[in-house]
Amino acid sequence: MAQSSGKGSLKGKDLITIGIFSAIYFVINFIFMLMGGLHPMMWILMPGFIALLTGIPFMLMCSKVQKMGAVILMGTITGLIYFVTGMFTVVILVTFAASCILGEAVRSLSGYSTFKGNLLAFICFSLGMTGSPLPIWLMHDKFISQISEQGMPAEYITTLEKLSSPAMLLVLFLAPVIGAIAGSLISKKMFQKHFIKAGIV
Repeated sequence: MAQSSGKGSLKGKDLITIGIFSAIYFVINFIFMLMGGLHPMMWILMPGFIALLTGIPFMLMCSKVQKMGAVILMGTITGLIYFVTGMFTVVILVTFAASCILGEAVRSLSGYSTFKGNLLAFICFSLGMTGSPLPIWLMHDKFISQISEQGMPAEYITTLEKLSSPAMLLVLFLAPVIGAIAGSLISKKMFQKHFIKAGIV
């Protein structure tokens, strides 16, 4: 799927490429973050939906930039935008940072150019967004009280409390894994049928 082997530092062209795909990732991410406010289930499944729909930009970036730092930089750009807008909590900053470091490590160990390596890196990367709904379980009472004070509708809060079970916590972590695998397989198919023929990759 790619040509280089992770040698050398990031160049100007690499930074531009990462910036472009990070912007695409952020837009998709942001849309689903907003949709999470419509229903608690959408919020819990949000990391899975994001992973499913961002497989193409992530894998494209990996194919074009096969050097150390690409995944961390993509995560940093996304994190900074959310931080500036005030939409990131401490929990998601921690999970997102950890997922980026793990994803970068996986790419480094797998040699940057293998599909399986990039798939595993994307799974790690996608798990970072679980930090958004995670406070429901980590600090349940405080979190419910906080969103209630912020004006969240009572119906939303009631539904959220019903969904805050151990089973749904498992769903929260399984969704991005399944979404990342599906998104990566879709991207692989598109690479073969369209991107390679068009000379994009």
